Amino acid sequence: MAIDFRLTAGQRELQLQSRKFAREVLSPALAAEALPTPEQRFAATKPAYEAMVAAGFLRKCIPLSAGGDNAGLTDTAIMIEELYAVNASVTLTLVGTVLGLLPLLIGGTEEQRARLLPPFLKQTGAPLAGFCATEPGGSANAASPPPGEGVRTTATLRGDRWIIEGRKSWVSSATGWDRKGADLLSVLCRTDPEAPPERGISILVVERPASGLVFERAIDSMGHRAHLLPQFSLRGVGVSGDNILGSLGGGLALTGACFTGAAALVGVFAVALMRAAFEFTLGFARNERRGGTQPMIEHQAVGYALADAKMAIEATRCLCWRACHAVDMQSPGAQELAIEAKIHGSETAVRVLTDLMRVVGVESYDHAVPLGRLLQDALALPLFGGGNIGVRRRQLHAILKRPEYDPLVTSGEVEA
Repeated sequence: MAIDFRLTAGQRELQLQSRKFAREVLSPALAAEALPTPEQRFAATKPAYEAMVAAGFLRKCIPLSAGGDNAGLTDTAIMIEELYAVNASVTLTLVGTVLGLLPLLIGGTEEQRARLLPPFLKQTGAPLAGFCATEPGGSANAASPPPGEGVRTTATLRGDRWIIEGRKSWVSSATGWDRKGADLLSVLCRTDPEAPPERGISILVVERPASGLVFERAIDSMGHRAHLLPQFSLRGVGVSGDNILGSLGGGLALTGACFTGAAALVGVFAVALMRAAFEFTLGFARNERRGGTQPMIEHQAVGYALADAKMAIEATRCLCWRACHAVDMQSPGAQELAIEAKIHGSETAVRVLTDLMRVVGVESYDHAVPLGRLLQDALALPLFGGGNIGVRRRQLHAILKRPEYDPLVTSGEVEA
């Protein structure tokens, strides 16, 4: 059968295992979000993250070909929806680590993977990785040629070592649990200032401990309150000459490959938040009368609002699964579908969350009610992994204006 939305037995087991873990381990860890500082909140999630690693969830994000247990992005989406719906902060720490590993998984050599991946496969401890792309002042124009600055972090080859100088920000877990750095950082650097961006930017691996990595501050983010988003400097950080991931000068292309799958997962984040909000609001509408004679759900306006929200959830999930499947199959429309899942899902989530808050009313403005927290998390989705305005212009628009572009490529009518 060409199309079958039924989960396999393995996928259903993964879904139920993830749901159980989220309820038993990740839900209690939400208490960390009430602590006063970003670093205290992040540190308090370490036991939950360690439990996540021990339960094999990190291995489940690493491909079978690299020694992990992941069979594809569709399976990842099923798992991540369950985890993120309960605790976005800890789940984002997991996904941020996987994003940090993607340049190694996609562009690394066999020797590099054998040398660098073992800590992330052991199911012990709390290993972290980060993809260091964003810089203070913004990186929307990372591919800008002169006179634009583009990527401002530099790596200079001195003998057999690269020396990195620059600053990065908004990089998940990048300074680690102790400000001394994550176990592995994939750092986007300008390696040839004279070359055009598509040939002068590379990705280098920085391993812990990283002498010269200087913590500046932990961003006090509006949502994902217990997830670490630091700003930091790289001051004369030296790495081995063979720590280039992919080809020298091929950093932008490798970055694009990494963020295709990541874009689809942002859509999955949106599904998870909408789902959690819908479940709460449905229960509220069934049980609350708000001084009236019948439950709120009996009122047509409430029923219509819930119906609209549920349709948005199901439509977004289908688009995300379609995008993930296209990535797994390396379909020609995979990039377009992943971007569309990210844009549509993230913007739909913000709308649905506010609609559901209106159903609940003023009670939804209370921190004791989860809708405010879910909305704060949802507000990040149109912004991170590339802001939606820039993603529309630089990626989706660029696809659509190609002379060879076929609008039916995502419908399955065009074969690879």
